[in-house]
Amino acid sequence: MAQGLFSLNSNQDGRKWEAVGRLEISGQAFCTGALIAPELVLTAAHCLFDPVEGTRVPVEEIQFLAGWRNGRAAAYRRVRKAVPLPEYDFAASSNTTRVRNDLALIELQHPIRNTTIDPFETDIRPNQGARVGVVSYAHDRSEAPSLQELCQVMAQQDGMLVLSCAVDFGASGSPVFSFDAEGTPRIVSVVSAKAQANGQPVSLAAPLNGLLDTLIIELENAGEKGVGLSTMAAGSRRETGAKFIKP
Repeated sequence: MAQGLFSLNSNQDGRKWEAVGRLEISGQAFCTGALIAPELVLTAAHCLFDPVEGTRVPVEEIQFLAGWRNGRAAAYRRVRKAVPLPEYDFAASSNTTRVRNDLALIELQHPIRNTTIDPFETDIRPNQGARVGVVSYAHDRSEAPSLQELCQVMAQQDGMLVLSCAVDFGASGSPVFSFDAEGTPRIVSVVSAKAQANGQPVSLAAPLNGLLDTLIIELENAGEKGVGLSTMAAGSRRETGAKFIKP
């Protein structure tokens, strides 16, 4: 299946995808996230952690830029709370365990209510062979998102999805979409890492699998700034993004 990345540089190309945005981490690193409600952003859990220290990044240092394109965003929002999936362990030695639990939910300080930004619906995990698409930012295309819709689910392995979609550093947290007969996109998974399988580049993703309800409960039970964030120091930053691992 062809591997084509289509840049969403223009307003017309990007209009359908304005709910995808860049997550700025301390102004020095970024991930990708997507709105699933006016005040909720879905992303990867490891985007909430300092990659060197392994500590949580304070929410005050995270900002969501919806529809970021060529130096401007359709909406800018600070973060009120952020929670990873409870089973996620940033220090876990097992790559598959980390990937399948690599989900996080962010609550914005103020909802995004904009007629041009429609939050995405979610759906169940796609089957092997299903067509999927990814909208992501990356280190070499950080100023506009790109769409890859001609990729598929290659395998379901140890609770994670192996996709033929091409991703790069900065794509962590990117929404993985399924498409119905009318072409309506729904988020079914979140990009966690990039890897190689049989010498070919692949991406690894955490399927939602009903875990969104768990994240919502965690967010509701978290303190005003998330659990324990005020005591967690953040060290020096480096680019947060999909990692090279081999499944």
